[in-house]
Amino acid sequence: MAADAPLWTPTQDQIDSAPMTAFMKAAEAKTGGTFSSYAELHRWSVDDREAFWSLIWDFCGILGDKGTGEGAGGSERVLVDGEKMPGAAFFPDAKLNFAENLLKKTGSGTAIVFRGEDKVERRLSWNELHALTSRLQQLFLSLGVKEGDRVAAMMPNMPETVAAMLAAASIGAVWSSCSPDFGEQGVLDRFGQIEPVVFIAPDGYWYNGKAIEVADKIAAVAAKLPTVRKVLIVDYLGTSADVAVTIDKAAALEEALSPFAAKPVAFERLPFSHPLYILFSSGTTGIPKCIVHSAGGTLIQHVKEERLHAGLLDGDRVFYFTTCGWMMWNWLVSGLASGATLLLYDGSPFYPDGNALFDFADAEKMTYFGTSAKFIDSVRKAGLKPINTHDLSTVRTISSTGSPLSPEDFRFVYDGIKKDVHLASISGGTDIVSCFVLGVPTQPVWTGEIQGPGLGLAVDVWDDDGHPLRQEKGELVCTKAFPAMPIGFWNDPECKKYQAAYFERFDNVWCHGDFAEWTAHGGLIIHGRSDATLNPGGVRIGTAEIYNQVEQMPEILEALCIGQDFDNDVRVVLFVRLAAGVQLDAELEKSIRAKIRTGASPRHVPAKIVAVADIPRTKSGKITELAVRDMVHGRAIKNKEALANPEALELFRNLPELVD
Repeated sequence: MAADAPLWTPTQDQIDSAPMTAFMKAAEAKTGGTFSSYAELHRWSVDDREAFWSLIWDFCGILGDKGTGEGAGGSERVLVDGEKMPGAAFFPDAKLNFAENLLKKTGSGTAIVFRGEDKVERRLSWNELHALTSRLQQLFLSLGVKEGDRVAAMMPNMPETVAAMLAAASIGAVWSSCSPDFGEQGVLDRFGQIEPVVFIAPDGYWYNGKAIEVADKIAAVAAKLPTVRKVLIVDYLGTSADVAVTIDKAAALEEALSPFAAKPVAFERLPFSHPLYILFSSGTTGIPKCIVHSAGGTLIQHVKEERLHAGLLDGDRVFYFTTCGWMMWNWLVSGLASGATLLLYDGSPFYPDGNALFDFADAEKMTYFGTSAKFIDSVRKAGLKPINTHDLSTVRTISSTGSPLSPEDFRFVYDGIKKDVHLASISGGTDIVSCFVLGVPTQPVWTGEIQGPGLGLAVDVWDDDGHPLRQEKGELVCTKAFPAMPIGFWNDPECKKYQAAYFERFDNVWCHGDFAEWTAHGGLIIHGRSDATLNPGGVRIGTAEIYNQVEQMPEILEALCIGQDFDNDVRVVLFVRLAAGVQLDAELEKSIRAKIRTGASPRHVPAKIVAVADIPRTKSGKITELAVRDMVHGRAIKNKEALANPEALELFRNLPELVD
């Protein structure tokens, strides 16, 4: 395929039927103007945020009261102090309930399909999801859970987790979750800060063909959460009753629910800015930050992204491979607000043979297939070709996030998974529980590029002096306030940590910490995290640029790059995890350097290449460049509990190859 040709271009029928096109027409009707391109629609959405976000509320059918007519000319107030960041207030007079908006749909149609690695499969209709949410709401109320209380869950991605979140949100309680593979200290580092009144956990979970029991961990965590009134044990392995009797204040969920019959869920409508979620930063550089997100901001941002950018329709079947410790779980669950069926999977995506997710997509007629860049890369390197083995005819969109998707993997999606599909590489984060840049289903897909900035988000790329850059690398920023900004951080009453996290670099401008570049097509490339960029000779280099080259080589399974302080400069060090039977000899080193030199530039060529047996990564699968950099420099690693494989860090201690 020619380099100057897109990988995919939507047909006119696809453009005409896209919700994005319907929204553009609604915007034209509202403004009396015309938009000839997505770029023009985006420009309006940031120039007139009041009109834009008000139209999103109406177009996406948000349930609630927009306000009390206090705006100009008796209209509702949409944005107050819009020039302040932080400090802007969206829909300051509105009242809504997040759970009410996710449970708009009723009936016998399927709301959730759950598939576990152990092949267990369960289905909940919309009415059954309402019933379970109702019983959980009554249970929480009987435990004295009230507006603003925290409900914490260390849970697999299963139906009970979704229903418990909805029950908490229906009351106005604040939900926070992590996955059950977190270590005891990792759970306490998170939930210990937020003082939950209810703690929900499973009797165990499945991973890589093994049933993993967690009773001892639950007991240890619960003992150190003094505010918890009740520990609820959800049945997955069939042992919840046995586990519950061994833990103080615990009950098996089914037993705890037994007094409560289903009835209509009562929804407490609360201010737009009422807290909904507490999410946590990865914690690889210290104790995790507790990021508080609002019900209204999360809802309006998610429905905008899912209806318009993801193109979700009522009845779609939506999947994202995620755990409950990653913000993509929160994003996935919001699909209910669009009337979509959630397809939940829990377990290893590669057990037993790498086909589990494609089997699920085939069997359940998945329409939206969301996963990580790492998963797509692993499928390619495993030699799998779902395009030949699975019926993926219903899949309209494949979405990728977690780390930059390499150009090689962009091409693999079309060569190895499906030819006619909208590939949406997306990027944002826990900080905004959503995306800054993402898919645009009415636009072409170009190799290696994210299609565009999200509607309503004034995204730009700046140099170190705050000047906009075009087709040069710089800092990803957002220059105007938006609804999905956090309310703040937990236990940060003067907002000092919040201010330092995003607004210290550029005053009154959100600096996200990504190293990015606008493309000639109006899309973006993310070159890695800003704090992981390399500076040999004072020139900034994104680590993703190096990975994109070396991870094309069949000899290399995975790579990690850092800058090592050396001889009054910074030198590039490349660590490689090699395929079975491969040795890092002089010939392979020469090939690696040649590949990087020709594919990136001579400045990208590493000074040192070191083979390692494993590479540390977070629970959501992201490699941890900063932790490795600290280990190489002999600095303390502040929070190994945040890692999925903390033992891998020891492979980088006192390496003789890096002494000279």
